[in-house]
Parts: sequence; C-alpha cells; structure tokens
Amino acid sequence: MTALTSCGSGSAPAADGTVTLKFLIDNGQGAVDSAKAMTTAFMQANPKIKIETETRPAGSEGDNIVKTKLSTGDMDDVFLYNSGSLLQALNPSQTLVDLTGDPVLQNVQKDFLPVVTQGGHAFGVPFGTAMGGGILYNRKVYEKLGLQVPKTWDEFMANNAKIKAAGISPVVSTFKDTWTSQLFVLGDFYNVQAAVPNFAADYTAGKAKFATTPAATAGFQHLADVHAKGYLNEGFGSATADQGMKMLVEGKGAHYPMLSAQLPPLVASMPQAATDVGFFGIPGTDPAKSGATLWEPGAVYIPKTTKNLDAAKKFLAFVASPAAADAVSKAVQPAGPYRITGAKLPDDAIQAAKDLQAYIDRGATAPALEFVSPVKGPSLEQITVAVGSGLTPPAEGAAQYDKDVEKQAKQLGLAGW
Repeated sequence: MTALTSCGSGSAPAADGTVTLKFLIDNGQGAVDSAKAMTTAFMQANPKIKIETETRPAGSEGDNIVKTKLSTGDMDDVFLYNSGSLLQALNPSQTLVDLTGDPVLQNVQKDFLPVVTQGGHAFGVPFGTAMGGGILYNRKVYEKLGLQVPKTWDEFMANNAKIKAAGISPVVSTFKDTWTSQLFVLGDFYNVQAAVPNFAADYTAGKAKFATTPAATAGFQHLADVHAKGYLNEGFGSATADQGMKMLVEGKGAHYPMLSAQLPPLVASMPQAATDVGFFGIPGTDPAKSGATLWEPGAVYIPKTTKNLDAAKKFLAFVASPAAADAVSKAVQPAGPYRITGAKLPDDAIQAAKDLQAYIDRGATAPALEFVSPVKGPSLEQITVAVGSGLTPPAEGAAQYDKDVEKQAKQLGLAGW
C-alpha cells in the first residue's frame, strides 16, 4: 500500500499508472468486514487501482465528520454513508457526483434508487443488504401447531390465540431496550403507504398526521391489541433484546417484532437461528396486498472533489455488481437481500433473508418512513413503550408522536410546520 496522501480527495496516478483511491467507511464490524472483502476482490480484478480504507465513528459523530470533510473539500475519493433522509442533509446536488444515467447504476434495483435520489438525480450505489422490519417468527412453533403465515392482522391475532393456548408466549416484547418497542409502528409503513400513497410527502409537508390517518394510527393500535389480549411474554417490561432473540430462537416465544439484522450475529452460538426463524411483514387488512417494510442499505458515493473520477466510478460499478455481493457473502452473513440485479443469496443464507427476498421478488416492499421523510421524532420509543404496556391509549400515543415530530420538523426548517 502506498502512504496516505494529505489531500482527502485523492492524488494523481503514480509513475507506473497506479491510482490510489481512499475509501471512508464507518467502523462497525459489518462495514469493515464487507469493505475488506469487496476491496480485496476489486483490487485482484483491477491491479492498477489500489484502495486504502479509512474508518470513522458511527452515529452523530460520524455524521459530523462526513459533513465537515465534504464542506472543506477534504472528502475521500469514495465514501460509505446512509441512504434516505440522512443523505438529503448532505446537499448531494452540490457535493456529490451525479450518477443519473451512468452505467455505474445498471445493476442497481430500480426500487432502491429513490433512497439515493434528490431532485430526480441519483447519487449512490447500495452497499450491503436490505433488512426487514416486521415479525420474526419461530417456524418450528408454526409447524407444530399447524399455523400458516398470516396475511391480515386478524389472522395474526387468531394465530396468537392458538399459540397462547399451547402455553407459548405469542408475542415477545423487550421494553428494557426501548428501541425495540417501535417495530409495530415503524414496520407497518408498507401498509400505510399501500393505503395512503402520498403519506410520506404529506407528512414531511406537515399536512398528514399519525393521529388523523387511520392507516398510520394502526401501528399504535397493534401495540395495544397484543398487550390487551395478554399475548406478551412475562416480564416484557424488563426484558432485553438479547433475551428476546433467545426466547424466539428457542421456541419459548413465537413472534418478535424486530429487524432481521438481529439474526446473523446469533448463528455462531445458536445455529438454529439460521433455519428455525423466518420473517413476515406486519399484516395489514387486505390479504391481496400483504407486503413488508424494508430498511434499505447504506450507499457508496463519490464527492465532486475527487481527482480520480474514472477509477472511483469503476469501483462503484463493482460495488453494485453480483461479484461484489458474492465476495461479501463469503465474509458476512447477509441479513437480507442485496439490492443488485443478479446478486444471489448464498444457499446457506438465513431463512429470514430468503423470506425477505420473496417479498422483493414480487414487488411487495416499501422503504421505512425514515428513508423517505426526514421527520422522525426522538421520543417515539418512549411513546411506544407506554402504549405497548397499556399505559397510554393508542390514539393518544399517535397524537403524542405528532407533537414530538413537530419539534424536529421545525428544527429542520421544513415548510408547512
């Protein structure tokens, strides 16, 4: 590897024609392992391009580093960052290379593109896999009790009644880790969008509210329903996410509203997590429209300041290729499907990822609201704990959340608030 150059946006090719690209990623283990697999495979195929990977912290500290590097012209040649609403805050049309119509995007699935697009222009390629937000369920419990995956909320509640009668906790809740309480609301967005296609735009503009949109209030109602029927595990208020996953994998609980990304880390210690746990989207009201909400992967972008645009584009084209997906799958167990046409899940992929792939294959997915709107209130997890514990009525919880997001929308300076 050549020494790091002082300019963040790369340096001129070396005398032998070798170009060195700098690639900035977050320091999460999954990102580090995926980037290593991807860059190694790329450099083997492109010996004249070297890639030096740098890491940054995750969370708000990392956000600030990315924004600072972009504003000072010191950004690496390529960088990994969120897709969706966080990308919009980077002012991509001013700071990033526009990839609209570029062959770099030819393998990117069309329904991923909205989360890397601003003003009709696309700026990134997907890195890693999507994950589902919905219901993880124990397939052995379903098999034993002769249950079918529910396509409506009523069918889901009927399954819960049979599971409870069999002495198994129907719905695992883990409110000690308050973030886990949000999935019945956030994972229901596919159904909200199916019922009210313009909800995200109207919500961002301050025109649509959770409390006055029945399809959006439904997620809060779901939390209340499973509590009122006594379908939650004993001690749900003090249970942790780790305990909840263990309960589910061991078949002591049948359903867990959760993100599919929680599964791969368990496979080493509980191999049955790969095969015994499946996924389905939170059921709505119309069986013909059943689908699932996706948390889209982050993406790789090129800043306008790069001096190595051709090499950077060559790398992005590789990132968005089946070959890159294959390389990553060997290093990191996929939590869901790739958003790249022709990329296949490995045969030993977890069952939940295969279940998610089926939703994508039939076009029955929507990105979570946070990917299509910048408005997300900070207090949702406290509100959903209260509704899910029977302390706050669902309609009141939805109204509280509308107030919560108002503060944030005003801070963002959005029109209509």
